[in-house]
Formats: sequence, C-alpha cells, structure tokens
Amino acid sequence: MSNTEPATFNGWAATAAGAPLERYSYDPGTLGEEDVEVAVEYCGVCHSDQSLIDNDWGISRYPFVPGHEVVGKIVRMGTQVRGLKMGQRVGIGWYKGSCMHCSSCISGSQQLCGTAQPTIIGSNGGFADRLRSHWAWAIAVPDNLDPAMVGPLFCAGSTVFNPLLQFGVKPTDRVGVVGIGGLGHLALRFLNAWGCEVTAFTSSLNKQDEAKRLGAHNVVASTDSNALKAIAGTLDFLLISANADLDWTAMLATLRANGRLHFVGIVPSAIPVHVFDLIPQQKSLSASPVGSPATMATMLEFCARHQILPQVEMFPMSQVNEAVEHLRSGKARYRVVLDASQ
Repeated sequence: MSNTEPATFNGWAATAAGAPLERYSYDPGTLGEEDVEVAVEYCGVCHSDQSLIDNDWGISRYPFVPGHEVVGKIVRMGTQVRGLKMGQRVGIGWYKGSCMHCSSCISGSQQLCGTAQPTIIGSNGGFADRLRSHWAWAIAVPDNLDPAMVGPLFCAGSTVFNPLLQFGVKPTDRVGVVGIGGLGHLALRFLNAWGCEVTAFTSSLNKQDEAKRLGAHNVVASTDSNALKAIAGTLDFLLISANADLDWTAMLATLRANGRLHFVGIVPSAIPVHVFDLIPQQKSLSASPVGSPATMATMLEFCARHQILPQVEMFPMSQVNEAVEHLRSGKARYRVVLDASQ
C-alpha cells in the first residue's frame, strides 16, 4: 500500500439532471489529518443515487459523482487517524463525516449531527477509484463477509437495522415490514434472525414465496383492506420501507397497545393521521435515518454471526449507466453493486 498522494481521482459523473454518467477526473485536494483514503473495490447503487442524478430533491450540483455504499481498502491515512490501519477493508455509507463535538456526536448519535457530511451531497461519491472519509465513518468489514456483497449494508442495511436498537425491538415481538425491496428484504432477514414473528406487507402477492424465503412467516397484501382488518391489533412494530402512499389509518390499526409505526422509506405525500388513532392505545409514529458508526459496527457483527447479506446483482463499474437504468426501471432484485475492478 502506498501513502503517496495521487494527482487526480477518476470516477463517473452526471453533468446535468438525468444525464448519463461520463468518465470524470477531479482533484481531491489535501488529505485531512483525520481522514482515510479508500481504494474502492465495490459500490452499491441506491435509489438515493438515482434521485440525486435526476435532481429529484432539487439539491444536486453537477458534475455529480454518485455512490455511498462503498467497500474498499485503506491506501492513505491522515496523521490523526485512530483505530484503523493501512490495507484494512472498510465500508462507508450515507455519511462520511460529522463535527465530532456537538451533543449528538459526543453522545454517540453522530448520524444526527447538524453538520454531518453526506457522502454524495456537496461531495464526490464512490462511483470512482478512490473515496475519502473521516476515520470514524470508515467501518471495518468482518473478514467472513463477502466484500462484493456487503456494500448495501452501509446504507440500506444500516437504515433498517438502526430502529431495532433505537426502539428496543424484542425477539418476542410481532413485527411487520411494508415494502419488500432494497430495504425491506434486508429487514426481513434481520428480523427473522432477531427472533421476531415477521409479517411482510407487499402490494404484489406474487412476491409471497420470495418474502417467505427472505424470512417472513406471514405475507399480507398492503392494499387489501379486508386483509388488513384481519390482522388488526396484532403487531408490536411496523416498519415502513416502501416509498408509496398507503392507508395509514388501516396500517396504524394493525398495531396493538404501545405499538409503533416507524418510517425509513420516503413516502411521497404527507401522512394523514388522527390523534385519536394514537392516544387510546398509546401508539407511536416515528422515523429515523441510517445508524451511527457504532450501530453499523454492531450490525456487521450481527450479519457476520448469522451470515446475513443483501441479495445483489453485480455490474462492472464500466457499465454504470446500465446498472442505474436497471435500478430506475424497477428490475433490481434487490440491490445493485458495481465492481470497480471492471
């Protein structure tokens, strides 16, 4: 491994909203004292990458290099890096830095830092040969997890694992997962290994066998009002990983006393909820982002113990546009990963 500074990084960038990605070289600047530089081996393709390529959120700046589910080896380190070593394989997710001194950072919730640095907002991401991050956000990858498949855990995996710790989901709980996609398929695997009774909610019952293979014990049609009524008052926790508008009153009704409806998917419209659907049985409504670095490390330990990995489709980095289009068309099952060596 070399600690010399390359003149440029080479990646793939969109030059305008919705434009195909083109080869792009850029100056990374000086390596920070607390930063690591990673030679990218693999990078997942997330819906957030697509949203920013297309400027769906109205905040994209071009040229834009996507990629925030990065796995690679450390090739350079700042003088103040702690706990990592040259050549170590690490993963970097949605965030690559935070202030490390606010109350959120000091209390171990760095993902809630008001100035946390997203990997691909205002910065170049991992559809490239190199990526830099603060050392605390570069999480060591266990040796017994396949590096080609582990990338999506740093975004999708962390997003659905975080609530299990934040809200104390118990192995005896009955938990529902709405949306069997990039996030939801991992939630099913996590919750099954966690020990919960797992119910998958899907708009397409042709995914029933697939949902059960992924860890669901029961499958319910999320748009079938009679099916929702049949399970009213049975769930302790309902995780919404879908990006769709649903009958939220009916969804809340599936919860029993002290139940929680929790969002990790970005539903398109405001959520109409009557407070009387919450108060009588002390139900809760909440949402959360990705986990902290410590939570991600815990997730990886859990995955290594139970051999939980995302279901992925591999593309060469040189076919990045085909990979993005595969995701955009809704054909991904369930995460797309780019191989930077090709």
